[in-house]
Amino acid sequence: MKFKNRFKNKFKTIFLDPNTSYYNVDEKVNIILSPSLYWVKKLSLPVKYVRDAKKLLPSIFEDSLPDGNYSYFAYKSGDEFYGFAYEDKLILETLADKGISTQNIASIHFAQSELDKIDSALKVNDEQSVYVKDGIVLLVPCCWIEESGNLNLWDVKLSKHKISLAQYGHIVNNSSLYKIGGVLLALIIIVFVEYFITAQKTSNVVDMKDELFAKHSLKSTMMQNRALLKKYDKLHKRQTKIRESVSHILALRLSKNEKLTLLSLKNKTIVAEYSDMNKGMEAYIKKTLKSKNLKFKTKFDSKKKTLHVEINI
Repeated sequence: MKFKNRFKNKFKTIFLDPNTSYYNVDEKVNIILSPSLYWVKKLSLPVKYVRDAKKLLPSIFEDSLPDGNYSYFAYKSGDEFYGFAYEDKLILETLADKGISTQNIASIHFAQSELDKIDSALKVNDEQSVYVKDGIVLLVPCCWIEESGNLNLWDVKLSKHKISLAQYGHIVNNSSLYKIGGVLLALIIIVFVEYFITAQKTSNVVDMKDELFAKHSLKSTMMQNRALLKKYDKLHKRQTKIRESVSHILALRLSKNEKLTLLSLKNKTIVAEYSDMNKGMEAYIKKTLKSKNLKFKTKFDSKKKTLHVEINI
């Protein structure tokens, strides 16, 4: 990992991901959010300031986000913007699950802004690695890519790009409601004035979208492009199922002498072979794979002490 500046951070920095295992943090820490906790897009927009780019993010992300309540953030790098969408609730739940109180959080950053200078894939836990492709920080299974080492956050000089999480559930009294109503009325007037400006800028974005469609030879209608999306979504689901099945195989607890000697994908079948196996382990593997709702079949050779497993994808 290469960084231009190396200074020790005042507080410890933690890489937060649902698969990490930090617990009972009793000191101030900086948080770097895993790519699995946010959505990011690299954008070229016809606006000059970040505040204007941020107003466009809800419409830009509209077709790519699952249902939920999202917050948005943006920063500028060179002539391009990086736009983010994230769920405060999901991040708060992940922090609570890992034993990290919001009172012990010094700052929260995105992996995109803090790790975009790494020059090779780095392992973040037993199953996942981060690496940079086309300027975007990605999180992938370890088996997909060769790492050059583990992620060391001590040398990361945190950027100024940080967010604050919105916490809900506050009780609002009548007096506060009147004040909020007055503020909302003022905001409505401001939004009404800015509507025409934003509408013009949105129109420019639509024109750029059409140019982008033409440049990359996309289909002329959204219906055709959605058909392509459906095709790639089907491919994504298959790849996800493969990844999950491989993860279940690798998670099987073997004894000291038992070994996984082969793991391969043939058409729609994942093949795994084990050596030095006993008959009891076949029953254990069958029970485990059945509990994961996988379609599979096994063949045990008692003479060679080998077990052959096939999982249908």
